[in-house]
Amino acid sequence: MPASRPRATSRVTVRATVRGALLALPACAPLLCSTASAQSAALDPVVVVGTREPQALSKSVADVVLIDRDMLRDSGADSVEDVLRRYAGLQLLRNGGPGQTSGYLLRGTNTNSTVVMIDGLRVGSATLGQAAFESMSLDQIERIEVLRGPASGLYGSDAVGGVIQIFTKKGQGPLNLTAGAALGEYDSRKADIALSGAQGGFDYAASVGRETSDGTSAIRPNDVNGYYNPDRDGFARTNLTARLGFTPAEGHRLGLSASQNKLNAQYDSANFNPPDFLPDASPDFRNRSTTRVVSADYRGTLSPLWTTTIQAAHGVDDSRAGAPDPARFKTTRDQATWQNALRLAPDQQLLLAYEHLTEKADGVVADTLKRRNNAYIAGYTGQFGPGGRASVQASLRRDDNSAYGGFTTATLGGSYALTETLKVRALAGNSFRAPTFNDLYFPFYGRADIQPEKGRSVELGLNWRSGASNASATVYRNKVRNLIVYNADPDGTQCPVGYFGCADNIGRAKLQGATLTGAHRIGNLSVSATVDLVDARDEQTGSRLPRRAAHQESVSADYDTGVWSVGASLTEVGARPDVGAQLGAYALLDLRATWRFLPQWRLEAKVLNAADRDVQPVYTYQGLGRQAWIGVRYDMKGF
Repeated sequence: MPASRPRATSRVTVRATVRGALLALPACAPLLCSTASAQSAALDPVVVVGTREPQALSKSVADVVLIDRDMLRDSGADSVEDVLRRYAGLQLLRNGGPGQTSGYLLRGTNTNSTVVMIDGLRVGSATLGQAAFESMSLDQIERIEVLRGPASGLYGSDAVGGVIQIFTKKGQGPLNLTAGAALGEYDSRKADIALSGAQGGFDYAASVGRETSDGTSAIRPNDVNGYYNPDRDGFARTNLTARLGFTPAEGHRLGLSASQNKLNAQYDSANFNPPDFLPDASPDFRNRSTTRVVSADYRGTLSPLWTTTIQAAHGVDDSRAGAPDPARFKTTRDQATWQNALRLAPDQQLLLAYEHLTEKADGVVADTLKRRNNAYIAGYTGQFGPGGRASVQASLRRDDNSAYGGFTTATLGGSYALTETLKVRALAGNSFRAPTFNDLYFPFYGRADIQPEKGRSVELGLNWRSGASNASATVYRNKVRNLIVYNADPDGTQCPVGYFGCADNIGRAKLQGATLTGAHRIGNLSVSATVDLVDARDEQTGSRLPRRAAHQESVSADYDTGVWSVGASLTEVGARPDVGAQLGAYALLDLRATWRFLPQWRLEAKVLNAADRDVQPVYTYQGLGRQAWIGVRYDMKGF
């Protein structure tokens, strides 16, 4: 089936659109909002990702998005990836429907140019350089924080597009039990149960969940590679989390945590066997992956001026993919952090930290690959003037890696409250991304001469907040040297002999654009919106980088009476160039409703892709059509 034709669009440049948006912001602010709009106007949420230490969201100089527990519960989304696209503006790539391998593009960067962390620890494959969102469940997550924009000055390699911090549920208060079950089309079903609480100095939280679906064929018929198989490409995933803490004295906590995500997903591919080497798509191709992390931590307030955090963890990302003899790729990651926050004055803080990371990869080549990284980090945050109207944020980091040498990165930014409701902010810094093990060594793809990416970025933003309404607008430019991309090598002259495409460096790439976010609440009605404009280009050729849509918009509206609620979300993705095709624009409409028939019980229903749009997330792949779900949820404390 040929790719759909792109919809005609007006030739308005990103620069003109951004200029108009910034000029219009004060006038349209009641209609736009940041994704933190679900928070009560009387509260100022606390986030960690912007500075590595707790900080009021309103004080952040960086572009930070908070997706809190209520938003996750009430979104009606089918996956972590969908939530990030809707509320944080990430562009989503997926080799088919839910459960299939997913990619994510933040501010036009590659998937492996965004750091993903769970409870402060790096996760993901060191061979692919990305986290397996497709194996995660929303039910195990307490909140998600997204730092949009380069952050190597705090987080080191790979934080070119930003950082995604996922926090699992932590026990507090009296014993609480939550559980849910749901059935959906495509023979889909899911169930989860969680227990949490705190007593006698101990806090505890544990959850288990499972979801299965028969899905549909991930590949479109008559694809160019001969991968199509008419069978249904379903998945099953199981998620386990456990956290235990002990507070022997006020201000001191010891913690243990463990999590495991398992995925068994069927997909379409082909073997090319002798003597004719024609594609054979009949085998049952499977992707079986397990991500496991165990950690121990201590956080203590040693004095009113000094808070220290120590964390050590061991993680495994183990994947077996293919048929009949699946290839195995295993990443083992050991990491340790010692972080200190020093209070210089009531509104000034100095951060000093040391990180050690060891990564090992098996399955890329015959021998185990290994590299070590030691990092030294300094950060500063401060507020000045009446009411702390002026804020300054700075970070400096030195990484020394056994495989690619040393890099020093830094970030400097500031903000100023023009009025009680309007703040202007600016941020500049540099970043880098090291090649993955696949980029360097994968047979018939990797190249040992691949160089690390180096980037320099600047951004300017406005944040507005008044009562239950808030808005933000950010414009940015990120210039990256040696951007690592897939080179299809159509004429066979740019990759080593015998390769069918390879990893390659683009001399210079320019990633620029704008993000507009906002929300407004009137009585029982709340409305939120995110608009993401991206112009990502190879500066040498002027061509757009593949799979980046020039625009993506998401609008959500919910009406909640306390007993029942209804809501809808509309996400539109613009046309995108892909390898070998131009993919057309598409829009997804999701509907949801809940009925709280008892204080602790509610009935939930949703319809995903309600208009039954034909979605081509990447070339020759297809997403699900319309899918209806119905379920029930219990919360001992009530909703």
